[in-house]
Amino acid sequence: MAMVCLSDFEAYAKKHLPKIAWDYFAAGADDCSTRDENILAYKRIRFRPRMLRDVSMMDIRTKLLGTEISFPVGIAPTGFHQLAWPDGEKSTARAATAMNICYIASTYSTCTLEEIAAAAPGGIRWFQLYIHCNRAVSQQLVQQAEALGFQGLVLTADLPYTGKRRDDIRNGFRLPPHMKLKNLEGAFEIDALVEVVEAVQGKIEVYLDGGIRKGSDVLKALALGAKCVFIGRPALWGLAYKGEEGLQDVLRILQDEFRLSMALAGCASISEIGRHLVQFSKL
Repeated sequence: MAMVCLSDFEAYAKKHLPKIAWDYFAAGADDCSTRDENILAYKRIRFRPRMLRDVSMMDIRTKLLGTEISFPVGIAPTGFHQLAWPDGEKSTARAATAMNICYIASTYSTCTLEEIAAAAPGGIRWFQLYIHCNRAVSQQLVQQAEALGFQGLVLTADLPYTGKRRDDIRNGFRLPPHMKLKNLEGAFEIDALVEVVEAVQGKIEVYLDGGIRKGSDVLKALALGAKCVFIGRPALWGLAYKGEEGLQDVLRILQDEFRLSMALAGCASISEIGRHLVQFSKL
């Protein structure tokens, strides 16, 4: 079967991953309302395209903190990539580097920071940190990431306690014996984006993750003020399909869809994207 959209990769992953791994990747906390709402929120946004625009030449490049990336999509921090593919985060890092986008490695990686850095030495890498109650552990991780050339630090600030993940409890989820949390050894919804963008008043770049499933979703987020978006579950679906190659397929499809959405909206470059392109509707 030809893989033509991100939902195809999701269906493949659901069919081929072990149930315990699929349930971990697919589920959220409690009744998963935030997960589902993050996807539905994009459907409430409609485009107001501009016609008779010259879109024969498209430029979809942008910059993150001064570093150029091929298009405004990165890979969000998610844990346990070896549940999806044997090489885990090493494959993720290589795919991101091949596509010239940013990969945010998770504290809950099943590969060490050294392994991730060595797998794609020229890549754009940031590190996501859960603040450990033992501050020395957090300090050690930050210093290690800096020494290995990770260019950014992403702090998770909304997790004072771990949510109740019902499927994981039912499944008795545990990492297999051969996998470990290598780096701990020894909603955000688009509805909130406008408020955040207005609050920072252009002083900092704003990024968004959660619910991105199509190139048009990327365009909607940028129109509402995001500088870049990051994908989580779709990256894991790509890994489950064909590892590094599968993740690159996911990213290429998203890139092509984004380019097409820009063209149909009448934008030839990222700088032409703005709030004028979208309107909210009630479903």
